[in-house]
Amino acid sequence: MAGPLDGIRILEWAMYHNGPAAGYMLGDLGAEVIKVEQPVTGDYCRGVQSMFDSAMTLPGGGNVQFETANRNKKSMVLDLQQDAGRQVLYRLVQTADVFFTNFRKSVAQKLKVDYATLKPHNPRLIYATNSAYGTNGEWAEKRGFDPVAQALSGAMWMFGDRDDPEPSMAVGGIFDQTGATLLAYGILAALLARERTGVSQEIECSLLGGGVHLQAININAFLWRGRGMARHSRKRSRSAMSNYYRCADGKWLLFTEPQSERFWHDFCTALNIPEVETSPKFATADARRDNYPEINSIVENVMATRTRDEWVRVFRDYQFAHAPIYDYAEAAQEPQVLNNEYLVEMEHPTMGRVKAVGFPVKFAQTPARIQGPAPEFGQHTEQVLLDTGYTWEDIARLREQGALG
Repeated sequence: MAGPLDGIRILEWAMYHNGPAAGYMLGDLGAEVIKVEQPVTGDYCRGVQSMFDSAMTLPGGGNVQFETANRNKKSMVLDLQQDAGRQVLYRLVQTADVFFTNFRKSVAQKLKVDYATLKPHNPRLIYATNSAYGTNGEWAEKRGFDPVAQALSGAMWMFGDRDDPEPSMAVGGIFDQTGATLLAYGILAALLARERTGVSQEIECSLLGGGVHLQAININAFLWRGRGMARHSRKRSRSAMSNYYRCADGKWLLFTEPQSERFWHDFCTALNIPEVETSPKFATADARRDNYPEINSIVENVMATRTRDEWVRVFRDYQFAHAPIYDYAEAAQEPQVLNNEYLVEMEHPTMGRVKAVGFPVKFAQTPARIQGPAPEFGQHTEQVLLDTGYTWEDIARLREQGALG
């Protein structure tokens, strides 16, 4: 069954994660995604051996970051510093619906692959850029990666415990993934607008913009109330039902129930603390807020009497919001994750049958699915050229001219 973007052709000229990850998402939706890579090195992400001090290498010589960002794609090599290479790209653009990049605008202009240059070759082209800081302002031409979005957007200050004065950095490219998701979102909206109006357009998003977007509630709280939300603190949480606690086995469990009055009876029943429920010090939400150190300590001591999984079984029949706090090994085995196909199985040429992050949106009639693993460097160069109308003689001539590296 075809995906929702079946028949859409996308050219990707991007490196690392915040651009390429948009390509894998669009590929999950059925688009043909052609990854244009520079000669010799290709996407620099191919050579990543570690990320945030953690090893990324995989059996067969690949790495987690590149495989994550580049599944479903075709890889072709083009030397865009050569006129002959650019002429090939211009011909590919004539057959494409979308061209996207995360290179800086000045680089695209220098290599003559900016929107103004490409649009005459395809008046219906959607041209998308995912920058680090946005295309306006003094930071527009600076290099940047995931942590800069965390830093400039205020996110690093919000992470961590309230009683720790240091900022804290999230690992794993979360803001890269957010930026890539917004880029895919923008491309889809631009494709819809083009179908309705015929308009070609340039769209742009950024790591910084994604970082701000991700914190809409936090930042609006500051803008509208004059002060931001406080960092979380287990010790200072004023709701025992919105906190997390260590259990007897050293594992943790989270409560996150905003309707504490509604579920206070059930909460106390589940924890078997009827004397707490009836105490005037804890009888109302306001009283519990006023006496939060004491109620937090009581719940903490009770939670320490059973293992996390024992508590999960106790709470199974209760409706107040709670969840065990998993590490990745546990999350990967969680039936709720697997039953909804948030993790799926795929065939990989060197690792065999493996699980991978799936597509988070379900389509009843045009399902998304993984089309294939990340490509080898230049694996599809000849195939893409032949599909675009080049002959084998043309390809030989292009190699002689240096267009293909």
